[in-house]
Amino acid sequence: MGQDVKTCPVVDKTKISLPRVLSLWDVIMIVVGGVIGSGIFLSPSEIAAAVPAPLLMLAVWVVGGMFSFFGAVAFAELGAAMPEAGGIYVYLREAYGPLLSFLFGWTLFLVIDSGSIATLAVAFSHNILPRFVEMTPLVKKFIAAAFVAFLGAVNYVGLRWGSRLQNLTTYLKTSAIGIIVVGVFFFAKGQGRPVNFVEPAPGPFNFGLLGAFGVGLVASLWAYKGWEAATYSAGEVKNPRKNLPLGILIGTVSVIVLYVLANLAYLYIFPVGKIAASEGRVALDAMQIISGPFGASLITFLILFSILGAANQNMLTSPRVYFAMARDGMFFKKVAECHPKFLTPHVSIVAITVWSILLTLTGTFKQLFTYVIFGEWIFFGMTVAAVIVLRKKRPDLERPYKTWGYPVTPIIFVLAAVYVAVGSLLSSFKNAMFGLLIICLGIPAYLYWAGKIKVDIIRKHMKTIGITCVVLGGAIAIWVITRMNNLAGQLHSWQPPFDRHEVVTIVGGVMAIVLIIIGVVGLTKKSQVQK
Repeated sequence: MGQDVKTCPVVDKTKISLPRVLSLWDVIMIVVGGVIGSGIFLSPSEIAAAVPAPLLMLAVWVVGGMFSFFGAVAFAELGAAMPEAGGIYVYLREAYGPLLSFLFGWTLFLVIDSGSIATLAVAFSHNILPRFVEMTPLVKKFIAAAFVAFLGAVNYVGLRWGSRLQNLTTYLKTSAIGIIVVGVFFFAKGQGRPVNFVEPAPGPFNFGLLGAFGVGLVASLWAYKGWEAATYSAGEVKNPRKNLPLGILIGTVSVIVLYVLANLAYLYIFPVGKIAASEGRVALDAMQIISGPFGASLITFLILFSILGAANQNMLTSPRVYFAMARDGMFFKKVAECHPKFLTPHVSIVAITVWSILLTLTGTFKQLFTYVIFGEWIFFGMTVAAVIVLRKKRPDLERPYKTWGYPVTPIIFVLAAVYVAVGSLLSSFKNAMFGLLIICLGIPAYLYWAGKIKVDIIRKHMKTIGITCVVLGGAIAIWVITRMNNLAGQLHSWQPPFDRHEVVTIVGGVMAIVLIIIGVVGLTKKSQVQK
């Protein structure tokens, strides 16, 4: 006699909501921990070299912080009004429509955040860790991949675990800045010189000086970048209409204060010329003077955690963008799933983890990352401009917080973003064009997910598509083989990171294989239909 077997109802993972567990303090830690990486410890020399006068050097950091604050107050309004997972993706969608928001998410996944994670992983394993341990190139690559996998695993098993790691690394990196500042001003043993704050003088104003200030300003804006990522996790913030804008503003101001204090400490112990010549060792050189090798080693050790925290911010927040895209039907359906136990966008986290590891191991992230500088700042500018657009487009939208200094502050930030983008375009036109190409490659993908490209039309013309792909893939394959023959004498030295010519050849080979496979599948499908 049969028995009825009770089964658990199937849970639709694409309908599970992300829990709101992030507090105000967590948001502040995401902002501070994401902005502060290794730059403030290693590379103030870039700005000092651009503006070799201490007052101008400090002014660059202050003005860059001010511009970043103007952007933050605009994001605070948008985040409070639309506290959903996705951040910039949501704001661009509401202001300009789905195409622009999709292209942002596409670029964020393909290059921006995955490239950031890969860059930080390589900095951790190739630049900082070898100062403590000798490693072979293969071991360095393994550690870089393990670095990314570790962050993916932590964030997979719960937002609270990812947040705890973020908080811990932020405590350590702010402690490192505190050690430097306190050590320089209280334990410099007569090494400090207050005259370093004003000498040498900036000199008379001219266009050359203005241009140099602009170069330094661009570098400082990059150093401040990261405060925007907190909005990606808006769907998981408690009382988001209050905590999200407040967290962004407090976090941004905190970073500005820490950066200015650190640079004051560097200037107190070193003249600006020596900072410019420090080759990324200014913090270590300062601690070497104060406390000898132990102090320099301590800061180097803490920089490892600073890099870990900066990368964790990307892993903690950016999967929420792809998750939001998928829930809008604009990305792979599986990415819209929320883990029934851990309540995280687990598929999205796995996807960015795997892609970041691939970029890390191949070394292609370096070239790809330089390509999107132009487009990335265009997206930033348009997001802040969305404050103005939505004030006109949706005047009835509830705004618990309104942008301070509106409309002047958002306009100033937009102009700053345009300045960075145009500067990138003029200084590296080819890279900017490649970046636009990467962004525009998302248009066919958008048309597919938006339903503009009908599946039945694709099936109807499967044979034509198959032949076209095989022919095109074959042509690219012939070009790649010819190119490899021309570079045959160099093949033995091909190893990551690859140079531009090698990357082009590798990408061409991959494209050829993919096109040929698609073509063969298309022809096979057609022949099956005919049978």
